[in-house]
Amino acid sequence: MLSTAEILKKVRELEIRSKKLTNHIFTGEYHSAFKGRGMSFREVREYAAGDDIRFIDWNLSARFNHPFSKLFEEERELTVILLIDISASSLFGTLHALKKEIIIEICAVLAFSAINNNDKIGAIFFTDRIEKYIPPKKGRQHALYIVREMLTMEPKRKDTQISQAIRFFNNTIRNKSIAFLLSDFLDDKFEDALKVAGKKHDITGIKIYDRMDMQMPELGMLEIQDAETGEILWVDTEDFLVRKNYQEEFFKSTEYCKNAFLKSGSDLLHIRTDEDYVKVLKKFFIGRNRMA
Repeated sequence: MLSTAEILKKVRELEIRSKKLTNHIFTGEYHSAFKGRGMSFREVREYAAGDDIRFIDWNLSARFNHPFSKLFEEERELTVILLIDISASSLFGTLHALKKEIIIEICAVLAFSAINNNDKIGAIFFTDRIEKYIPPKKGRQHALYIVREMLTMEPKRKDTQISQAIRFFNNTIRNKSIAFLLSDFLDDKFEDALKVAGKKHDITGIKIYDRMDMQMPELGMLEIQDAETGEILWVDTEDFLVRKNYQEEFFKSTEYCKNAFLKSGSDLLHIRTDEDYVKVLKKFFIGRNRMA
């Protein structure tokens, strides 16, 4: 358990690092990746040469026997929601950092990127239930509050149920929003919920995994405990078939996750605990800019 002084120090470190990345690496890229994707209706006026015919108001035009165009404007203010998996499996990591630590760093960067662009930022912390909901607001103090909660929250449950978080998000946030879903995705029952939410919101999944999630090391007989269920098993890690089945389960889970996001029209990033998440995020933002 971190002391108050340690928490404040960690929050400050995350703020400094996040702001540096936001200002020097993601300058303009976050803005371009998401701005302009939401358009709000402004007014109707008489059709003028050069107007896009797709925006002609046919009902009004028929009524007055004269063409009218609908005018739209870019929604300058976005709402960004972080869906953060804080189940027990996030406390695993064998190389550079725990999954939880990587998730916190990425969320801090996304939060300060949003604040830097004068967007609202909110958060949903979940296990197999909603542990905490922080409604979206603007401002540095609000971003710092979210970061403090990430560092100090003690979940009441250990299991994962991603569909609960997605449905809560979809039912709570009425306007189209940008959502980042951060998890190791050790769950295979969220496809339907994601498909529904993906029709209204712009969702990006960020799958955080450890090398040992994918590959079991050869260390002889090991006593292994499932962090979420508490189940204890003895496993012979020297057995080729045991290691093969373990790896196949990882790829099966990864394939389900990839297909679920693909079918919902959402993006999915993969970040390993020993990889540079900055490069992955930067490549993602640039890729979205090119598609815009």
